[in-house]
Amino acid sequence: MTERHLQPLLHELVGVVLAPTSALGDAAGQIRPIGVQGVFHADARVLSRAELRVDGHEPEGLTAGPDGPHGARFVSLARRLGDPHPDPTVRIDRVRRLTPDGLVEELHVVSTATVGVRATVSVDLGCDLAPIEVVKSGDSRPALPARVGPDGRLRWSGDGITVTVHAEDATVHTGPAATAPRLAWPVELPPGGGGVVLRWRLTVTDPHAVVVTPPDGPGWSRPEVRADDRRLVRLLDRSLADLHALRLAEPAHPTDVFLGAGVPWFLTLFGRDSLWAARMLLPLGTDLAAGTLRVLARRQGTRVDPTTGEAPGKILHELRRHEFTLADDGLRLPPVYFGTVDATMLWVNLLHDAWRWGLPADQVEPLLPYLEAALGWLREHADADGDGLVEYVDTTGHGLANQGWKDSGDAVRFADGTIAQSPIVLAEVQGYAHQAAVNGAALLDAFDRPGGDAWRAYARQLADRFRATFWVDGAYGPQPALALDRDKRPVDSLTSNIGHLLGTGLLNVAEETQVAQLLATEAMTGGFGLRTMSRTDGGYSPLSYHCGSVWTHDTAIVLGGLARAGFRDTALTLAEGLLRAAEAFDYRLPELYGGDDRDALGRPVPYPAACRPQAWSAAGAVLLLQAATGLYPDVPAGTVRLAPLAGADLGAVSASGLRIADTATDVTVDRTGAVTVDGLPAGLRLTGRTVPAPRPGTDALPAVPGGGGAPTGVR
Repeated sequence: MTERHLQPLLHELVGVVLAPTSALGDAAGQIRPIGVQGVFHADARVLSRAELRVDGHEPEGLTAGPDGPHGARFVSLARRLGDPHPDPTVRIDRVRRLTPDGLVEELHVVSTATVGVRATVSVDLGCDLAPIEVVKSGDSRPALPARVGPDGRLRWSGDGITVTVHAEDATVHTGPAATAPRLAWPVELPPGGGGVVLRWRLTVTDPHAVVVTPPDGPGWSRPEVRADDRRLVRLLDRSLADLHALRLAEPAHPTDVFLGAGVPWFLTLFGRDSLWAARMLLPLGTDLAAGTLRVLARRQGTRVDPTTGEAPGKILHELRRHEFTLADDGLRLPPVYFGTVDATMLWVNLLHDAWRWGLPADQVEPLLPYLEAALGWLREHADADGDGLVEYVDTTGHGLANQGWKDSGDAVRFADGTIAQSPIVLAEVQGYAHQAAVNGAALLDAFDRPGGDAWRAYARQLADRFRATFWVDGAYGPQPALALDRDKRPVDSLTSNIGHLLGTGLLNVAEETQVAQLLATEAMTGGFGLRTMSRTDGGYSPLSYHCGSVWTHDTAIVLGGLARAGFRDTALTLAEGLLRAAEAFDYRLPELYGGDDRDALGRPVPYPAACRPQAWSAAGAVLLLQAATGLYPDVPAGTVRLAPLAGADLGAVSASGLRIADTATDVTVDRTGAVTVDGLPAGLRLTGRTVPAPRPGTDALPAVPGGGGAPTGVR
C-alpha cells in the first residue's frame, strides 16, 4: 500500500512570529521533531527540535501566553525537585522571543523550596532545513549533522542557509554524528528560594532570502479604541500586534512594506492576500497600501509565459525562494507565480481606495503606468474566449486548478456537489473587474489620462452580461450563481462569493437587496460568521476548506459590504459571529474555522491546518472597526460619508487616531448612533445619515433562467 502523507495539524500549537521568521511549538513550549513544529525562516525550517529537560525529565506544562509582540512565555513545573509537599516549589518560565535574524530563549528557573536545589537543565536541538512545502505535505527530512566550532557554537548549513546556536555558560554535548546536540547548564539554588536565568540564541544567515524583516517603523496608526463591547477592543489589540509581526519587505527595497499572508505556510508576498489586507487597513493610513502597490508593480507581468501564468500587466500570485512542490497533489509552482485571476483587479481597486483615503498625488502618479498596464491585462488577456466575462484555466496541469480566492481543487461545486470543470468564470471576479473598470476610469480622468469613457462602457457591458448569464433559481429565490463552468452552465450553489459583489457596482439596488437576503439565511449565517457554502448544498461540509467552513476575511469583507450598503441586521449578525469566534480563539482569529451550527458546541470548531496569525484575518478587525464607526472618505471629492453600524445594537464605539489624508481623526458613535468627528482634514465635509436608512425595494430585477421572478421579499 502506498504511504499516504497527511498535512500536519497545527491548531493546538503556540505560534510566535516576526516575519519572515516564525516558531511553532506545543502548549508546554517544546519544539519536537514531528509535524509542523519548528522555527521557520523564509520558507525553510531552521530548527526542528528544541526539547527542554530538567535532570532528564520534561517539565510539566501549566499555561502559555504572549510575551510582547514577538514572544511567548511558557510556564511549567519541575515537581521532582524542591520540597516534598504537594505545592510545587520549582517553576520554569520559558520565554521565547523572535529577532530579525533568529530567536532568543530565556529559561527562568525559580525555587521557593526550603531545601537547596541542584539540577542539570538541558535543551536538545535539531535542524533539518526542510522546505516549507515538504513540511506542509506531511513529509519529513532527516536531521542534519551539526558542527561545533572552536568558539563553542553549533552550526548547521545547507541550501545557502547557515544556522548558528550560541548558549551562554552552557556545555555543548554532541553524539557521534552530532545530529542531536545538547546544551546543558548545571543549576544550584540555595535553600529559601532563588532563581537563575539561562539563555541561548539562534541566528540565521540567509543571503538568498527573497523577503526580509523591514525597519521597525510604525507603518500605520495604532488608534485608541473604546467600545461598549470589549471584545472589539481586545480583538483589535491582538490583531494589530499580529499585523505588525507579519510586516515584510524585499531585500532591495526595505522601506516598501507589505504583509506576509500567514503562519506557517504563506509567510511571503501573496498578491491577493497582501492587497486585501492593505485595503482593510486604509483607515489606519495609506503607507502600507503604497508599499504594497509599489512592490507588486515592480513585479508586474511583462510577457506571456504559460509556465508561470505571467501576462503583460498581470499582478503576481506568490513569491517563493524556490519552486513550491506538493508531489501528492501534483502541484508544482515556480518561484514567481502569476496563477491568480483577481489580484490584478484588486491592485487597481487598492490604488483607487488609497487615493480616496488621501494617498498623495505624488505617490499616485508614478503608479499610473502600472494602472494602465493592469487595465490592459483586463482588456487583452482576462477574457480568453471573448464572451465578455473574466475566466481562468491552468494550462500547465501542475498549477492551481482554481485561481480565485477559493483556490482548492474542489472549491467550485454545483448545488448537487458535482465539481465544475474549467475554464471557470467566478461571480466575484466579475464584480472585481467591474469595480476596477469604474475605479480605473476615475483615476484616469482625475490625472488627465485617456480611456475613462471606454472603461465605463466596459463596466456597463459587463454588468449586462452578468445579469443575463449568472442569475438562477435557488432554494431561497433568485441568486447569482457561484460561477459558470467550461460549458457556460451556471454553477448553482449558494456561496459567500456573492457577498463580494456588494459595493462593486455590478448589481443594482434590487439585486443587492436580494443578495443581502440570501446571505441572511440561517443556511449561510448559522455558524460563527458567514459559511463559504450554504448548509443545504450537496458539497457542504463544515470542515471543508472552501465548501462550508467560515473564513474570517470573507466574513469581514461581506460584513463591510453589507454595512456600507445599509443592510444593518445581517451585518450585525456577522459581526456578532466574528466577535464570538474571536473570544473562543483568544482574540487571534485564524484563517478559517468550522462552519458548524452555533449551538452545536457553543464555540467554533478549529480547522486544524489554518494559518494563525494570518494577515487578512487580522486585518478583518480593522474592517469591523470601520463598519462600526461608519467612516467612508473620498478625499478627492472633499467628502466623508457617515454610516455607522455602532449604536443601539452594537453599542457605543470611539476611535482616536484613525487617519484620513495623513491626518489624525477621531470618531465617536454613541448608543443612539449619533456621530461626532474631530480632527477632520481641512476642506472635507461630512455627508450621509448617522444611521443608514433601510434599502428601498424595486421591481427592476434580473430575468433569471427558469422563469424566476422578483427576489423574495422585494416589492
